[in-house]
Amino acid sequence: MSPINPEPTPISSSIDRLLKSLRGGDRQTTVTVFSRWAEIVGEPVCSHVKPLKLDAGTLIVEVDEPAWATQLKFLEADLLTRLNVGGAMPVERLEIRVKRRRQ
Repeated sequence: MSPINPEPTPISSSIDRLLKSLRGGDRQTTVTVFSRWAEIVGEPVCSHVKPLKLDAGTLIVEVDEPAWATQLKFLEADLLTRLNVGGAMPVERLEIRVKRRRQ
């Protein structure tokens, strides 16, 4: 319920508002990217690359080795095509971060 509307509101609309406020895109795209990551990118990539955040059309990912950052640059166009199947909001680019090693 909200102060403006005394009727209960669906949780899906609350989630949509929350995602929009976080600039994370729509629910369908967010769910597609994060829940189907392994299926979308394939097991070899999935074992080295993890999605972190969807921010206004930019998917921020973390790689476990610098070599994977280079590899993702070569795969970026293909991955963006795969990521945009089934989502409502386009994923326009990847931002690649290399995981810091603990010393």
